[in-house]
Amino acid sequence: MADTLPPETNTTLVHRYRRLLELSRDLASTLDLDGLLQRIVQAAADVCAAEAASILLYDDVKQELYFQAATNLTEPSMRGLVVPMDSLAGWIVRNQKPLRINDVSRDRRHFARISEDTKFLTHSLLGVPMVAKDKVIGALEAINKKDGTFSEEDLEILGVLGAQAAIAIENSRLFQQSDLISEFIHELRTPLGSINTAAHLLKRPELSEEQRATFLQTIQSESRRLSELATSFLDLARLESGRVQFRTQRLAPYTLLQECTSVMRLPASEKQQNLTLEAPEDLPEIQADRAKLKQVLINLLSNAVKYTPAGGKITLSATADAEELRICVRDTGRGIPPDALQNLFQKFYRVPGSERMAQGTGLGLSIARKIVEGHGGRISVESEVGKGTTFTVHLPR
Repeated sequence: MADTLPPETNTTLVHRYRRLLELSRDLASTLDLDGLLQRIVQAAADVCAAEAASILLYDDVKQELYFQAATNLTEPSMRGLVVPMDSLAGWIVRNQKPLRINDVSRDRRHFARISEDTKFLTHSLLGVPMVAKDKVIGALEAINKKDGTFSEEDLEILGVLGAQAAIAIENSRLFQQSDLISEFIHELRTPLGSINTAAHLLKRPELSEEQRATFLQTIQSESRRLSELATSFLDLARLESGRVQFRTQRLAPYTLLQECTSVMRLPASEKQQNLTLEAPEDLPEIQADRAKLKQVLINLLSNAVKYTPAGGKITLSATADAEELRICVRDTGRGIPPDALQNLFQKFYRVPGSERMAQGTGLGLSIARKIVEGHGGRISVESEVGKGTTFTVHLPR
């Protein structure tokens, strides 16, 4: 028959649609956004026979487009990189239409900085918008066809994948937000209850001025706690939904460590604690979001100050090898029980008994871990009850 496809074409088509079917099952059962995005880009590169694939997400509040996931090994340096809206990806998002360019060097919309930053040259590109509920959430790209040029069939199959991806991403965001909101509402009850009780007691005419001052102080401290909870909640919600942009740059770690030490020097001295920096000045540069990495280190140092008794020692140190930079925050505090370590990075988790020593939102370590993972790194912790705790931030070089 004239319309019979060659055996190799049939085999390729079967593989492609089988891969899409497998992915649709995966997407339906996966709610972890980072894992979800990685599955999508791997599938996009596979079904389009491309060297790489990437996902760019659109922030409709800031009206910015930024990289969130990619298959190539330089992905940690790409994550959070803002792409102009007049670029090829920007055109896809603005017009909500697919694009097939088999020689990007001839297209002035090509954002050349990507190649400069990642050392990965883009020759050809296939991109589709990701749209869910009539709302564009980003673009899915396949980069550099391995053999020949991107075809209409490639475009069609990437469009199917993009549609599946958009729905899965939106569902993941909604699930994570609803789960987080439920936990947040639960956490609001304690400070709101304290404020309500204090306000009710203040109505009693027989109260002394000293008693009134105590209840007013309770209202003020619990109000601050509510404000901290709200701020941390918004930070974590944006991180979990993939809406946070990592504005990475080459930075010298030592100057950042000095800055963090300087910020925490006064809080430590107020508790008669000895805060020291132990790191070589010639630490190798890394690609990181300076503000977010500072947020992580300040959080770890603040926790050390909170839970280390007067006269204790806190050390901020750093070492590096060919693969990673390691930044450690070590204290001589009370330590963390072994059974609590596994829950330490869970949302709203507080080590039993820690509430008596210091107040907190229970979100700081969850946020810190998300930020570090956003850099392609990880956080580890070691602790011994009665001797102290060491948090280590591992960042790729």
